[in-house]
Amino acid sequence: MIETCDVAVIGLGPAGSSAAIAAARSGARVMAFDRKREAGVPVQCAEFVPMMLGIESGPVTFTQVQPIDAMESFVENTHDRHNDDFRGRMIDRAAFDRELVRQAEAAGARVSFAEQVESIDRSGVVTLSGGRRIFARVLVGADGPRSRVGAAIGCRNTEVVETRQVSVPLRQSQASTDIYLSADIPGGYAWVFPKGDIANVGLGVDRAFKDRLKPALELLLDQLETEGVIVRDVLSHTGGAIPVGGPVGFAGRLGDVQVLLAGDAAGLTNPITGAGIPAACQSGKMAGEAAARLVRGADDAVTDYYDDIEDLFGASLRRAVDRRDELMARFAQGKPNRNQLRRSWIAYPAYWAADYKDTGETDDELLEA
Repeated sequence: MIETCDVAVIGLGPAGSSAAIAAARSGARVMAFDRKREAGVPVQCAEFVPMMLGIESGPVTFTQVQPIDAMESFVENTHDRHNDDFRGRMIDRAAFDRELVRQAEAAGARVSFAEQVESIDRSGVVTLSGGRRIFARVLVGADGPRSRVGAAIGCRNTEVVETRQVSVPLRQSQASTDIYLSADIPGGYAWVFPKGDIANVGLGVDRAFKDRLKPALELLLDQLETEGVIVRDVLSHTGGAIPVGGPVGFAGRLGDVQVLLAGDAAGLTNPITGAGIPAACQSGKMAGEAAARLVRGADDAVTDYYDDIEDLFGASLRRAVDRRDELMARFAQGKPNRNQLRRSWIAYPAYWAADYKDTGETDDELLEA
């Protein structure tokens, strides 16, 4: 027997829950599924949310652990720049996801966990691990960087950064995120994100250098312990893949079923910072609204979804993709120098300068302003 609904959402992270909330509030009959046993667990996130329009309130405020007032950037282990205009919040990601799921259920969505997608056929019927078969008029893929829904319509994330992170006690509380750029961290960066009396410490590298993750993290922990920043007592560990190739596509069809992608499944994570929660929440909401409009017969809903995504994320994602491509080209030639590393990070004016061309010399106007 095939169960039917208006909108089926695969994935109940921030993108999927936001889609389910929006579609259900718009009157659609929504079913949503996630392979995890409970919302947000295990946590696979550094838990920093930058201040961005649209998510400053609600679950972000409700699950805040501490505010972030500044960003400190280190280049080759030397403090290089202070920015007080990169503010945000550290959140409890598991609580954040639970709150979004609660809101989806309150809106009327039927939510199920421990339901993994086994297959999606050409007519759009989704078969779940327990044998359930689901058919919806609109299918929303919010199932992460290795999306089964995206694969079904030929939209795959092929460029990813692999990450590894631990939580450790802080010796002294701090209100800044610390970012470490180094030629020994190819295609990524390291971070210290404080959460009250503990910190999330981790790093990401291009998938081709995955074997460097563990030793690089050990070196970082050694350094932070020697500097008196942390206590070397691992409280938890996590990791995962982050899509860094930019958008892979937002829509497709399987028979009569319209498919929409949101969040990591659509490649909306910033390829430089790895920030994905704001894009997930915003694109999920837009996908849910578009799905409900499609159910009501609005033929232009998909086009509007494309346009809204482009307006909101297009320019910033293209810049980030360009900067990452430049950086990886440097790694292909050897090791990038300090200026080239700065060019690849949002805290530096050189990142935002369209016509900057690295010469290997310090450019006071672009790098030190």
